[in-house]
Amino acid sequence: MRIIVTLAAAFCLGLGTATAATPAKPAPGKADARSVTASLPTIDVPFEKFQLANGLTVIVHEDHKAPLVSVNVWYHIGSKDEPEGRHGFAHLFEHLMFNGSEHYNDEFFRALEPAGATGINGSTNRDRTNYFETVPTAALDLALFLESDRMGHLLGAIDQAKLDEQRGVVLNEKRQGENQPYGSLREILSQQSYPPGHPYSWTTIGSETDLNAATLDDVKAWFKRYYGPNNATLVIAGDIDVATAKAKAEQFFGAIPAGEPVLHAKAWVAPLSGEKRIEVNDRVPLPRLYLMWNLPGDGERDTVLLDLFSDLLASGKTGRLFERLVYRDQTASAISASVSSDEIAGQFSIVASARPGASLAPIEAAIREELKRLIDQGPTEAELQRIKTQRYADLLPAFDGVGAKGQLLAANELMHNDPAHYKKELAWEREATANDIRDAARRWLGDGRLVLEVLPQNIDQAAKPETVDRSKLPVPAASAALSLPPLVRTTLSNGLKLAVIERRGVPLVEMALIVDAGRAADLGAGDGGKSGLAALTFGQIDEGTGSLDALAIARKQADLGISIGASTSREVSIVSLSSIKPSLGPALDLYASIIRAPSFPAADLARGKQNLLSAIVQEKASPGGLLRRVLSKQIYGETHPYAYTGSGEEAVVAGITREDLVAFHQRWVRPDNATLLIVGDTSLAEIQPLIEARFGDWRAPQAKPPIKPPVKQIPAVALAAKPRVFLLDKPGATQSIVAAANIAPDGQASGQEAMSTANTVLGGQFISRLNLNLREDKHWSYGASSSVTRTRGPQVFLAQAAVERNRTADSIVEMQKELREMVGKHPPTAAEVDAAKRADLLALPGSFETAGQVAGAFASSIELGQPDDYYNRLPALISEQTPEAVAAAAKQLVRPEALTWFVVGDLAKIEASVRKLNLGEVSVLDADGKKLR
Repeated sequence: MRIIVTLAAAFCLGLGTATAATPAKPAPGKADARSVTASLPTIDVPFEKFQLANGLTVIVHEDHKAPLVSVNVWYHIGSKDEPEGRHGFAHLFEHLMFNGSEHYNDEFFRALEPAGATGINGSTNRDRTNYFETVPTAALDLALFLESDRMGHLLGAIDQAKLDEQRGVVLNEKRQGENQPYGSLREILSQQSYPPGHPYSWTTIGSETDLNAATLDDVKAWFKRYYGPNNATLVIAGDIDVATAKAKAEQFFGAIPAGEPVLHAKAWVAPLSGEKRIEVNDRVPLPRLYLMWNLPGDGERDTVLLDLFSDLLASGKTGRLFERLVYRDQTASAISASVSSDEIAGQFSIVASARPGASLAPIEAAIREELKRLIDQGPTEAELQRIKTQRYADLLPAFDGVGAKGQLLAANELMHNDPAHYKKELAWEREATANDIRDAARRWLGDGRLVLEVLPQNIDQAAKPETVDRSKLPVPAASAALSLPPLVRTTLSNGLKLAVIERRGVPLVEMALIVDAGRAADLGAGDGGKSGLAALTFGQIDEGTGSLDALAIARKQADLGISIGASTSREVSIVSLSSIKPSLGPALDLYASIIRAPSFPAADLARGKQNLLSAIVQEKASPGGLLRRVLSKQIYGETHPYAYTGSGEEAVVAGITREDLVAFHQRWVRPDNATLLIVGDTSLAEIQPLIEARFGDWRAPQAKPPIKPPVKQIPAVALAAKPRVFLLDKPGATQSIVAAANIAPDGQASGQEAMSTANTVLGGQFISRLNLNLREDKHWSYGASSSVTRTRGPQVFLAQAAVERNRTADSIVEMQKELREMVGKHPPTAAEVDAAKRADLLALPGSFETAGQVAGAFASSIELGQPDDYYNRLPALISEQTPEAVAAAAKQLVRPEALTWFVVGDLAKIEASVRKLNLGEVSVLDADGKKLR
């Protein structure tokens, strides 16, 4: 993806479905693709750029919409800069630089999370290493202290123990990636698509041999060379003025000496010659085809044109390859085309997955035909305008958040020495003609390509005086009370409830029709207990309406720059709309028609079922997918309304008919069983007439709304009488997933906030007990966590980690120890509770930064039946908690005497050691949760 391509629409909640009902009123007027494109507002992120005397580039962007500031530090060092024998050093240093500095020798998460920081992370790619966090304005000094301390004061904090610890974490990350289906192909693709010695011919994750050979002196020399201020960019974006930002940049970073000059590799495109074909047999669920061409790097006009070309081929349902291979021929289960443009070279890729048992040959032949046709003829004007509008709509939500804007400016500065370079690329994109795109494809997408078939196995500046007191961390001021815009409600005469939150700033409107019919409705009267019916119904809702089939609907969405989708949770199903403001009228026309009068075409249902069956195959091949498929069934019991969480069972999916979908839609999707949540650039007074015009004459059936099991009728679920263990076999897995679960109190019971705080202490953040034990102390895992499902009825507490295979039993012992001590001899301490409360409180503003976040939060609140002002009351509910209350909540949440353990891994290697733990009765399950032995 190019630098300007950032976030997808922020509030697209899934796919959808419905059946014949009263058709929606047509909206007055029409909007074609060309008129929509012409009306799109320009995109601009204003900034001021300056440089400190030590060479640090500083960029400041003001956005006072929320009391938040995003801090980005980007170092111009990535894996391409690694010499032979040092592959993986850039990635290793990304981890080491989170692990403490001279004046704060501890995990940086431990300081930032309690200060309310959100989006704390770092990453490494071929060209750069970056660190970023969004903090409350009051915590900006803390973030700048930490970022400057690891830039200027790191080496004294790196010792052999830290090197060994983070080396173990990185190697676990490498194993975790390679343990996923197709995960081992990254190295093959890099080696085979670039010539030996090319800086992109090795992977960022690194070489296990090189990482194991790294000495303390090696890594210290690496830091001295690359991580000075003269090789870095600092971006401060958000609730701050330029003068203040300049002063703080000088205060915290000005005394750091410049490092030695850094030389960067120049452009090396390395086009392939002829066709290079490779066949790989691997432990993958479905055959997969890769076609790759080498291109120029980021910031070239041809790269932008080819990115448009990739969308024409495979952007959603409107792409030519999707229409041909997935929709019409139905030979592929998934298809994608993309451009990855790095600093010195780029690549164009087409990736296609076959259906179970299918061959790659007809897929490759069809791809070649469609590729040739598009290169020969070029795109149509309608196609081109549709893609341009959709790309604009996908990009726009990023400009609602300071974090994304900060990263945009940092990336453009690092790659092009110009934070505003993205405007040049956007102009190339807007001005591109069909012939421009065709000609670029002719130049680059010829016979010089790599074809990879993956087949399943049959099994020196003087220092300035220091201006910062580094003897202690800055302490952020207490966060002010949360004050979200009010949720304004009204009800139409047909019973449809409207809930509107006005949020100006970005010309976007997000909608969610929340229907009280989630997976629990599968067991409602008349539905015959068909598990997965709700999900499949809503999964097909946007496949047809009136005279429009699925492809016509997809083209219309792309023309308008909107996104319509649907999703199903345990309690509700949601049909969502994300619309740019200029398209709102015609967007509502389509949205209402899909909701009220879906046609559920039989051919599309057959295709949808085939895609779902392919998804089930892939789910069964993934360790995490196997866990999802069996956990709820074993905890709740197979007949409970909450038992279904996976993609489904083949026999049930195959047996669902169009009539089932039509009946489900007619029974549940009705105005008096739904709430329409609207968030964004509108108000109730402005939007209500538009809603009345499309939904006002939508009449509910005469019969009363159906009743899915309400909270009081949802069957109670008893705790397991004693611990038990379920094993799932994943032959050849290099890691194991270890999980422990038990039933927790109902989601509407009192004390949810205290249970959430207890979970934060145990496994809800980076510095939680579980993660510090298994990742940071033992480095057996890339990450360990715990969570609580949020439902109206009985919830599930879950602790889990992906661990080294030979540490499976040891990891269970450590997890069991942490769970027992949490409710026994080592309850949450006052310090832990205070830190967790502070982290949760200070992080709240960052959870409501964008319209999409606000919409998602309030949709969840409506789903759970919380008061409209719940989030404004939440800070007080958190603040009032005592250590005693959190300890009591932990005992409600975590029940060591009734845990159900799940272990997914290579049973030939781990089963005996797990059985020796004597945790309880051990059963081996298949991928559908059925007992094998």
